[in-house]
Amino acid sequence: MNNLVSIVTPSYNSEKFIEECLNSVLSQSYENWELLIVDDCSKDNSKDIIAGFSSKDRRIKSIFLEKNIGAAEARNVAIRKAKGKYIAFLDSDDMWLPQKLEKQIDFMKVNNYAFSFSAYERIEEGGKVLNEIATIPVVNYDTYLKNTIIGCLTVIIDKEKVGEFKMPNIRSSHDMALWLLIMKRGFSAYGCNEVLSKYRVVSSSNTANKVKAAKDVWKVYRQVEKLSFIYSAWCFTNYVFNAFKKRI
Repeated sequence: MNNLVSIVTPSYNSEKFIEECLNSVLSQSYENWELLIVDDCSKDNSKDIIAGFSSKDRRIKSIFLEKNIGAAEARNVAIRKAKGKYIAFLDSDDMWLPQKLEKQIDFMKVNNYAFSFSAYERIEEGGKVLNEIATIPVVNYDTYLKNTIIGCLTVIIDKEKVGEFKMPNIRSSHDMALWLLIMKRGFSAYGCNEVLSKYRVVSSSNTANKVKAAKDVWKVYRQVEKLSFIYSAWCFTNYVFNAFKKRI
């Protein structure tokens, strides 16, 4: 696979931000990548924008679904078609800084890491920076249950080391469930404490709705991980505290 990075991007009604997202990939100093962008039956102009980009660069591979299947399964469509040694995640309303792939792949190679993430900025819909989310050096299964610090747009996974995987088919927090799945295989996630991505806080997103996001985390504890009520409550208390810290 020759260090190819397969970038997984689900898209749904993303015409407002998709050009910025795709241009941030095209601007990468690390050029050995393929972008698998799965349009989940958009009703806006997303398809035309995506098709225009893919016609100009063969590394951008567009997949247009005939029915809406949700973000988790859309990501899985891309993961199944990915040819890269590395799998990276980028949502259609987010962006990468130009040296994101180069710096993070080097970080993984030098340290022989299988699973990495980085610091990132939270920005408003218009691009104004809200705050910076720093990393911690290493996150394991127990740590992550209490501190969901890993931003999906920052993650890169070495598939050769970790093995095959797919997103659990739940409506939201499927990225959290996947990181836990990989950690249960014995892998820790290592944080590169440099801002390499920009996460856009969109008013309609699940994560913008703090109550819904908290409920989704609780569902992962109880329904996916099958944790006891008492341990779930302990983890949830820590999750709320750490989520509050991230936003101040």
